[in-house]
Order: sequence, then C-alpha cells, then structure tokens
Amino acid sequence: MRSLRLGLSVCVCLMLAACGHERPNIFEVPKHQPGPNPFRGNKLFVDPNMSSVKQADAWRAHRPEDAALMDKIATQPQAEWLGEWSGAVKLFVRGKMTQYADAGAMGLFIVYNIPDRDCGQHSKGGAKNGDAYLEWIDKVATGAEDGKAVMILEPDALSLLEKCTVKAKHAERHKLLADAIRIFKARQNIHVYLDAGNARWLPPETIAEHLNAAGLEYADGFSLNVSNYVATDETIAFGKKVSALTGGAHFVIDTARNGNGAAPGNEWCNPDGRALGIPPTADTYEPLCDAFLWLKRPGESDGACNGGPRAGEWWPSAALGMARRSKY
Repeated sequence: MRSLRLGLSVCVCLMLAACGHERPNIFEVPKHQPGPNPFRGNKLFVDPNMSSVKQADAWRAHRPEDAALMDKIATQPQAEWLGEWSGAVKLFVRGKMTQYADAGAMGLFIVYNIPDRDCGQHSKGGAKNGDAYLEWIDKVATGAEDGKAVMILEPDALSLLEKCTVKAKHAERHKLLADAIRIFKARQNIHVYLDAGNARWLPPETIAEHLNAAGLEYADGFSLNVSNYVATDETIAFGKKVSALTGGAHFVIDTARNGNGAAPGNEWCNPDGRALGIPPTADTYEPLCDAFLWLKRPGESDGACNGGPRAGEWWPSAALGMARRSKY
C-alpha cells in the first residue's frame, strides 16, 4: 500500500476537486466543541422494508400473536449498515437520505468498511487499502452532506486492533480513522461516534488510549456495545470511565439486544436467551450518554455459529425469541 501521507493527499484532492466541485478541506476541521445533543429534537427513521416488518406482515393472518411480538422490533428505528454490499455508496446514501428527509427523519448509519475488517472472522472484508477506504468514506460523506446524519464509525476497528494487527501498524489504523472522522466532520450536518467496543472487552485505559490516538477529539463521541449484549447499566458505568480518560467525550449505546445482559462466558456470537433492550431514545437520564440506539438489527445473525446463518442474514426464530423475552 502506498504511504498514508499519499493516501491523505489523495483524499484531500478528492474533497477539493472531485467532479469539478469544491469539497471541504479536512485540515480546517476544528476539534469538537460541546454542543446540543444531536439526537434531541431529531426523529429517527423506521424502515418499512426491514426484514422484521416483512416477517410481522407475513405472520399477521395466521400467527397473530407472533406478529404482535415481531412488531416490537418492526416499529423501532434501526441503523443502516454501510459496506461493500452498498454498491455505489454515494448514490445509495443519497437515496437513503432522501427517504429519511421525506419522513422528516435524521440518518443513522454504521460505517463498516475498514481494511482487514473483523480480522478475517465472520464479518471479514473491507476496503482493499487505506487509499480506497478514504475515497469510499468521502463518497459516503458526499452522499449524506445535504441532510442531518449520524455515523457510527467502524465497530471493532479499535477493539480488535491488538488482537490481529502488529503494533507497528497500529498508527496506520489510528490515522485512517482520524482522517475518516475529519472527512465526515467537514460537513456541518454530520455527527460521528467512533466505536469503542463493549464494557467486557478492553480495559477503559486501553480503549481510551486508542480512541485518543484515532482522532476522537474531532468526533462527537464514541459508541459502545454495538452488536453486543452487555447490560445498559454496566455499559454506562464503563462509558463514564472511558469518558473521563478522553476529555469528557459523550457516548451512545446499542441497546437492541441487551435486555437480559451479557451471555454466560461473554458469548457474543448468537448466544441463546437474549432479549430486546431499551427502545431507541435520547432520554437516557445520563448527561454523558447522548442516546440509546438500535444499531445491530435484532434478528440479524452474528455469524454462522450457534445455529445461526451467515453474518447479517435474517433469522426469524432468534428475533422472535428476543421479542418474547423482552421486558415490555
């Protein structure tokens, strides 16, 4: 791969001159300053094409009780995941943002395309190199720049860094994420939360060190518990510790599937007995926590494990079980 300096130059060139239109300069992006909670006063979108919606409708006539349970998932706003499956990503995001705007809603995206994604595990993939990644990030930002949107940046990218990347390459990953943050934050209507794993993964001191090295100071905050099951109270306590080590950064929590807390042994891949968590809201009653969100869609598999299909595929029996065990 060409040097990261060249990659940044390519990215800046793209933003300043792509398609003959001026683009924001990431070197001019200021560090984040505390401001209003971006989720307050902004509606999130309930996608009528979610698998949960289709499943509930399919069951309505013949399995009405199960359809009512599935509605617990189908009626909630959930994030849109972006990766190589998104195709022409600028046009894809632009189309989504138009759909959201028509509904008076703000965009909520998971950006998941970092090179060597998921260390080659169930969700392996990602951009072929750093240059390609930053070009792709710029396309995502360009597609979203005319409307309000929140980007959850790269689940696991920092939490898995020490497990599957030699230390000499840590700085490279940090810089890619820092540049991605600034590409997004060069657009005034885009908010960014850099992923920090979950409360049972890395110690607060370790993940805080990675967050600080990866440009958190330019982001709106960090995200916790994406695609995981750790209980909300435990996650908030962990988030406050990380916040204290990152200049008071705010955070958001994925509560989609944590209603019964973490599974025995901290099993993360389709563990049995899990439940839906707190529905999406900005009313967290914790000043440092901006929102509870449904980031991983309940019912979408974690991977081909514990009886589940491939990562991201719809698994109706798992969805139904989580809905049945929810506390509401």
